[in-house]
Amino acid sequence: MSSLGKAHGPAHHEQDAAAAAQDDVAGAVADENEKKKKGKKEEAIKYLSLTLQWFRDNILLGFTIAGVLVGIVLGFIGRLAGPTPESIALMSFPGEVLMRLLKMMILPLIISSLIAGMAQLDARRSGRMGFRALAYYMVTTVLAAIVGIIVVLVIHPGDPSAKAIVRGAGPAGETRVSTLDAILDIVRNMFPENLVQACFQQVQTSVKEVPAKYNKPAVVERTLVYKDGTNVMGMIVFCLAFGLLAGQMGRRGRIMVEFFVVLNDIIMKLVGIMMWYSPFGIMCLIAGKIMSIANMASTAQQLGLYMVTVVLGLLVHGLVTLPIIYWTVTRKNPATFFRGMLQAWVTAVGTASSAATLPVTFQCLEENNGIDKRVTRFVVAVGATVNMDGTALYEAVAAIFIAQMNGIQLGIGDIITVSLTATLASIGAASIPSAALITMLLVLTALGLPTSDVSLLFAVDWLLDRIRTSINVLGDGFGAGIVYHLSKDELDEMDQERHADDAELGVVGLLESRKLSVLDEETRKRSVDLATSGSAANAETTM
Repeated sequence: MSSLGKAHGPAHHEQDAAAAAQDDVAGAVADENEKKKKGKKEEAIKYLSLTLQWFRDNILLGFTIAGVLVGIVLGFIGRLAGPTPESIALMSFPGEVLMRLLKMMILPLIISSLIAGMAQLDARRSGRMGFRALAYYMVTTVLAAIVGIIVVLVIHPGDPSAKAIVRGAGPAGETRVSTLDAILDIVRNMFPENLVQACFQQVQTSVKEVPAKYNKPAVVERTLVYKDGTNVMGMIVFCLAFGLLAGQMGRRGRIMVEFFVVLNDIIMKLVGIMMWYSPFGIMCLIAGKIMSIANMASTAQQLGLYMVTVVLGLLVHGLVTLPIIYWTVTRKNPATFFRGMLQAWVTAVGTASSAATLPVTFQCLEENNGIDKRVTRFVVAVGATVNMDGTALYEAVAAIFIAQMNGIQLGIGDIITVSLTATLASIGAASIPSAALITMLLVLTALGLPTSDVSLLFAVDWLLDRIRTSINVLGDGFGAGIVYHLSKDELDEMDQERHADDAELGVVGLLESRKLSVLDEETRKRSVDLATSGSAANAETTM
C-alpha cells in the first residue's frame, strides 16, 4: 500500500497543479473579460457624456437644424391639404416676425460694429487689413464665377423646350439696364447726400424711352430716383471714416469710441436673445414658402437639371474651393472652422439674407472660432455687402443657362464677359432676398441675351437663393479667419502699444492726482493760516 501510495502521490500532485493552473488561466481570462466589459462600458459612458455635452453646448444649433427639417416636412404636408392664402399667411407670420427682428438690428449693428472696430485700429494697420480683405473678396468671387461657368458648360442644363413650358411668376418684358449706370450707382450710393435718407433709401438710375413726337426720334432719358432699402454701402463708407478719425483723436475721442463699443455689446446681447426664437421662425418661413409654390412637380421636372447645376457649383465652391484657400493660407483645419460657423450657415438657409444673418455670423466667429472683434466688425460687415461668392456663381450659371435655352453659342470672349460681369454684378447685389435676379440683368445685357427670360427662374429662386446666401455667409466667415491669421501679429502689437499707453496714462493720472492733493493740502494750510491771522486781528481790535 505504501509503495502504491508513493507511486500515485506525484501523479496526484501533478493533476492538482494542472487543475490549479487551469483555474488560474480561467480566472485570468474572466478578469480580462471583466476588464474589457468595464472598459467598453466606461467608453460608452464617455461617448454618451460627450454627446450630451455637445448637445448642451450646441442646443440652439440643434433646435435650428430641427426647425429646418420640420419646416420642410410641414410644408409638404400642408401642400397635400390644399392650403388657402390665409393659412399660408398664418404659417409664414412667425417667420415674418423673425425677419423683421433681424432686419431691425442690421443698421445699428453695422454702425456700431464698424465704428467700434475701426476706432481700435490705426490708419496704417486698417489699410493693410482692408487690402487683405479686398484681395480675398476679389479672388474668391472670380473663382466662384469660374466654378459656375465650368459646371454649367459641363452639365449643359439648358434646353430650348423648357422655355416654352416653364413660365415664372416674375415680371416679363425688356428692361433696359446699363453696366455703366450700375457702376455709377454703386459709386453714388457710396457717398449719400443725406445720411438720414440713406438709412431707408438708396439712389438708382431710371432709364425711360420717350416716344417720338412730331417726326422727332425717340429720346432716352436718364433720371435718378430713390428706391426703398437701406443704403448699406453709403453707411459703411461713412462709418469707416468716422471710426478711423475717432480712433485718431486719442483721449478726446475715447468717450465716443466707448459709446459705440457698449452699443455694439448691447445689440449683440439683444441678438443672442432673439436667436432663441429663430428655430421656430425659420421653421415657419420654410414651411410657408413650400406651401406657396405653385406647380412644384412640373417646375422641378423642367428646371431640375438647372437646379442641380447651381447647387453642385455652390457646394463645390463652399466645400472645396473656400476650405482649400483657408487651409493654404492658415494651415488650420477648415472642418473645425466650418463647424463653428454652422449656426450662421443654417440661419442663412432659413432667412435667405446675409444681412439678416450678420448678427449670428458675428457671434459664431467671435465665440466659436475665436476671431478678434476688430476683424469681424470690419471684414464681415463689409463682406456682407460686397463679398457675394454664391451670387457671382449663380449669375454666371443662370446667364449661360439662358443662352443655352435660346440656342446661343457663347465664345471665349463671351465666357470672359460672363465672369467679369457676374463678379461686378455680385458686388452691386444688395444683401437681401432674391437681389441676384435684379443684378443678373447686367450680365444678360452685356451678352445681348433677352432679359425677359429672367422670369423663367423665379419659380425656383426661393430654394437657390437660400443656398447661395449660405455660401455668401460662409465666404465671409472664411475671409475673416484668413484676415485674422494674416493680421494677428499686428493686432497683438497694437494691444501691447495700447497697454503701454494705458500704463503711461495711469502714471500721468497718478502724478496729477498727487499734485492736486499737494495743492489741496497747501490751499488748506493757507486757509487755516488766514483764518488764524484773521482771528488774531479781530482779537486785537476787540482789545
